[in-house]
Amino acid sequence: MQLIDSLKEIFKTGADSLKGQDQSIFMAFVIKELGKGGQCLAETELGWNRTTIRKFITELESGLTCIDNFAARGRKKAEDHLPNLMDDIKDIVDSQSQTDPSFKTNRLYRRISSE
Repeated sequence: MQLIDSLKEIFKTGADSLKGQDQSIFMAFVIKELGKGGQCLAETELGWNRTTIRKFITELESGLTCIDNFAARGRKKAEDHLPNLMDDIKDIVDSQSQTDPSFKTNRLYRRISSE
C-alpha cells in the first residue's frame, strides 16, 4: 500500500501545524485509519518515527497522556561530575583572600587570576 502525494502532504502539514498533545492525537488517528501496517507505512512514507507513533497509539487507546520530563534533559552541573570542586577551589584561594577594607560586607576578596 502506498499513499498518494496529496495525502502525504495533508498528513505532514496537519502534523506539523499542531503541537503537543493535539499533534499526537492527530498522528495516532491517522495511523489507526491506515489500518494494518500503518505504522510502517507512516514511517517510510511520512517520515514519522515508529517508536513515537507507538507511544501516541498507546496514549490514544488507554486515554492516559505520557508527560515528557524536558526539564531533566541537558547538561548536568559541574558539581555533579566533580563533587569536591568547591572545596578544591577554596583550598587554592584561601591563602590569597582578604576582607573588605571598609568592613561593609562579609565577602572575602581574592587577588588571583584564572591561571
